[in-house]
Amino acid sequence: MRSNEENKRGQIIVRTSVIGILANIFLVGFKAGVGILSNSIAIVLDAVNNLSDALSSVITIIGTKLAGKEPDKKHPFGYGRIEYLSSLVIAMIVLYAGVTSLVEAVKKIIDPETPDYSVISLVIVGVAVFVKIGLGLYVRSVGNKVNSDSLVNSGKDALLDSVISSATLVAALIFYFSKVSLESYLGALISLVIIKAGLEMLMETISKLLGEPGDIELIRDIKATVSSFPEVKGSYDLILHNYGPETYTGSIHVELDDDVTLCRLDELTREIMTAVYTKHRVLLTAVGVYSINSHDEEVSRLRDEIGKRVLAFKHAKQIHGFYYNKKENSVRFDVVISFDAKSRKAVYTEILEDLKAAYPGMTFSLAMDMDYGEIH
Repeated sequence: MRSNEENKRGQIIVRTSVIGILANIFLVGFKAGVGILSNSIAIVLDAVNNLSDALSSVITIIGTKLAGKEPDKKHPFGYGRIEYLSSLVIAMIVLYAGVTSLVEAVKKIIDPETPDYSVISLVIVGVAVFVKIGLGLYVRSVGNKVNSDSLVNSGKDALLDSVISSATLVAALIFYFSKVSLESYLGALISLVIIKAGLEMLMETISKLLGEPGDIELIRDIKATVSSFPEVKGSYDLILHNYGPETYTGSIHVELDDDVTLCRLDELTREIMTAVYTKHRVLLTAVGVYSINSHDEEVSRLRDEIGKRVLAFKHAKQIHGFYYNKKENSVRFDVVISFDAKSRKAVYTEILEDLKAAYPGMTFSLAMDMDYGEIH
C-alpha cells in the first residue's frame, strides 16, 4: 500500500496542477479577447500557449493519479514511471507549441497585418506577465519540493510564457509609440526559445527513462547507513533502479571479514535492508558480500601495494573486494574503470598484464567493474 507521504505528495501535485489550470484558463480568455480585438498575432499565440499549459496541468493530474496505482502482478514495482511519461508528453506539447508558433510567425512576416493596440489591452498583457511569473515560480518550487518532473516542467514552461508575454508587451509598446511593428519577428524569436526549451525537457526526461545512476546525495546517504554497521569494512557497487519519483529498488556489495559466520551474515543483510528502507525508502533486493582477509598485516601491505599500482593507471578509479588466498597464491578483486577510457577492456588488459609481470607466480582474478555514480 502507498504510504501517507506518497499520498500527500500526490495530493500536493494535483492541487498545484488545478491552480495552474484555473490560472491559465483565466489568461486564455483575456489574452484571446485582446489579441482578436487588437489584431495581434503575438497575443493570440500567447493565448494558445496558455491553453497548452492548461492541458499540461491536466496531463500532470492524470499522470499522478495513474502513477499512484498499487503494484500488481503485471507491474510488481508499481506504476511510478507513468509520471515520467506524463512529463514526456508535456515536453512534446511545449515543442509542438513552439513549432506551430514559429510557422504562424513566419506567415505573418511574409504577409504582415497591422495591429491596433489600446491602453487597456496593454495593461491586460502586463498583468498577465506578473501572473505567469508568480505561477511559474510557485509551480516549479512545488515540483522541486515533491520531486515531480511534470510540475517542474510546467513551472519552467510558465516562466517561459512570462518571457514571451514580456516580449509581446515590449513589441506592443514600441508599435504604440513609434508605429513600427516588430511582433512577427519577435514571435519567430520567441518560438525558437520555446522549441529549445521543449527539446531540453524532452532530453532530460528521456535520460531518466533510459536510466540514470541516481542522486549523488542519496547514494552517499545509503552508503553511510550501510557502512555504519561495525562488521562492514566497505560498501560498493550501489545500483539504484528508479521506478518513478521517490521509488527505488537497489543492490549493494559490502566487504566483511572472512571469519563472519553464516548465521551472522544472514542477520546482518536483513538488518542492512531494514535500515536502508526505514531511513531512505529504498528497497535493497540484494546485499552481495566480498570477503576480505581478517587481521593480516602482510595481506594489508600487499593490498596497498597492488592498489597503488592499479590506480596509477589513468582510468582506474577504484579497487575493492580484495582477497589474497595464501594457499593458492591467488588474488581476486574488482577494479572500477572509468567510462572516459577509450576502451575499458584495453585498460583492464593492461592492468592485468602489468600485475602478472610484477608478481610472477601469483594468479590474478580481476572483475572489471563500472562506476554506478558513487565515485566522484
